[in-house]
Amino acid sequence: MSNVLDLVDHTFFRVERAARMTSLIQCVWVYDGVVDIDGLRQFHRHLQRGRLARRIERSPLPFGRHRWVSPNDQPDLEIIQSPLPREEFDAWLNEQANTPLDAEHGPGWHLAMLPFTDGGAGVSLVASHCLTDAVGLCEALADEACGYDNAINWPSAESRPRWRAIREDASQTVRDIPGIGRAFVAAARFVRRNRGRAGSPSPAPVLPAAVESITVPTGTVFVDAEEWDARAESLGGTSNTLFAALAARLAQRVGRVATDGTVTLTMAINQRMAGDTRANAITNVDFTVDPAPAATDLREIRAATKQALIRSQEEPDERWALLPLVPLVPERLGRRWVGAATNSAASVGSSNVGAVNPAVNRPDGTDADHFVMRSLSAGMTTAIMHQLGGLLSLLSGRVRGKVFVSVVAYQPDRLNSNDDLQQRISSVLSEFSLTATIGWPCPEPVSGTK
Repeated sequence: MSNVLDLVDHTFFRVERAARMTSLIQCVWVYDGVVDIDGLRQFHRHLQRGRLARRIERSPLPFGRHRWVSPNDQPDLEIIQSPLPREEFDAWLNEQANTPLDAEHGPGWHLAMLPFTDGGAGVSLVASHCLTDAVGLCEALADEACGYDNAINWPSAESRPRWRAIREDASQTVRDIPGIGRAFVAAARFVRRNRGRAGSPSPAPVLPAAVESITVPTGTVFVDAEEWDARAESLGGTSNTLFAALAARLAQRVGRVATDGTVTLTMAINQRMAGDTRANAITNVDFTVDPAPAATDLREIRAATKQALIRSQEEPDERWALLPLVPLVPERLGRRWVGAATNSAASVGSSNVGAVNPAVNRPDGTDADHFVMRSLSAGMTTAIMHQLGGLLSLLSGRVRGKVFVSVVAYQPDRLNSNDDLQQRISSVLSEFSLTATIGWPCPEPVSGTK
């Protein structure tokens, strides 16, 4: 089995390095009772031997493809000794999200547990997006929770002598030449098709005078799965279209809309197959929806979603055809990729992992009371956020009879706080007449208008 990175994974790594930030996925479990520490340690040992047990080794050639290798060391399990009130759990999760992760030098992931002063505990796992996407992480966690060590025996780091590495990577580049040629043709076609389409070029974004680190506001929602499905059906849609509609209405609330009031959704499509070794086995499809009728009628969004899925199969995103050129682009130009890699500045990310394997909810061998996944970015700055034009991304899934929705949102030159975001989320839920629990955890449900 080849350990050469897939071009999508290579691109994720290059863009992340260029932006000097770390894209990560955070899994969070909340136990209202006692956590089995021995069971959590066993889960951690399986993680050390599982699918996350790999790193990226750069090619010695500036245009060479990077490779997967086995890590030289493993991250430790962090168990906090001093309990904290549940009200401080969200702040602790943000601290965990800022744990230094590095897909190249390690560690690529980190597991930690925080006991609560009123009993129970929270568990956090943060993993570099360069190592896995959300669906891949769910598969890995299910394996590790069941005690399956399905890691591939990748070559050891720095196991290739330099001249052998140069020879092998040069040969790989030669094998890639047909794809590179097709990518050049696709790039020329893309330029011709888009030349003059927008008239004058768009002005460059106005960057802030001072570059500051920022913490992007987050929000978490739990809805009873039966209520969620019933509401989707009553509005003429499906669970997935209800999620898309929720994203569209929230985009309208935060001002992430086009001049005509429409919202562009970027939906992640899972392409993972059995035995897949790719970190990011996904593709994206963009489609535009009108958020105005979304809370009362899902049929328009359902039709738009269906057409987008059909189009993604018949007309693959032309941006992906350009990926063979990525290894050839000097890294000093990489900052220009950031906007393109995250699609249009006004798009809204919507990723739905669907039904989560029940084993994922058992990091200590027993069921957690709450589980959620969050897609975050560590090292985010005001400069990057202005270049992106802001951020709104939603991630959803269902486990143990609940649908979770995690939200990250930031709009430059606007009020950005967890409280403000949660108020907007609560308002949108009321529009959909959904009863939800917002936050970590909320002992009493917050009811929408019935």
